Amino acid sequence: MNGKATTGMLHHVEIWVPDLQRAIASWQWLLQALGYVQFQDWNDGRSWRLGATYVVLEQSPALSADRHDRCRPGLNHLAFRVGSRAQLDALVEQAPAHGWTLMFPDRHPYAGGNQHYAAYLEDRDGFEVELVTSDVSAQP
Repeated sequence: MNGKATTGMLHHVEIWVPDLQRAIASWQWLLQALGYVQFQDWNDGRSWRLGATYVVLEQSPALSADRHDRCRPGLNHLAFRVGSRAQLDALVEQAPAHGWTLMFPDRHPYAGGNQHYAAYLEDRDGFEVELVTSDVSAQP
């Protein structure tokens, strides 16, 4: 890719976590299920890449809290595309075994609205991800 084609595209996201091994147990499963491959690994962090974009988990000694609060200023959540409803549903079913909790279960999978098929998951440290598909087959 030339510079012009990549200008403005997300390069990487770095997430500071209070417990790296706990975060890896949740995030590695999810990122690999979405097609990311492990990219870097060092004492205090690990990253996974998909194309030119990568996601970093790092346990920094400079952390000022032991849990992420998505309702405070800063990052609320990361949203990832999923290829199909079946894939999204399978991820939701497998998520609890990897430390993720389904948010808004009473409105799932339409917590984002009737035309928005998605799942909202939260890990043990308070980080939220949204899994969303544009597969509109088999609307309710």
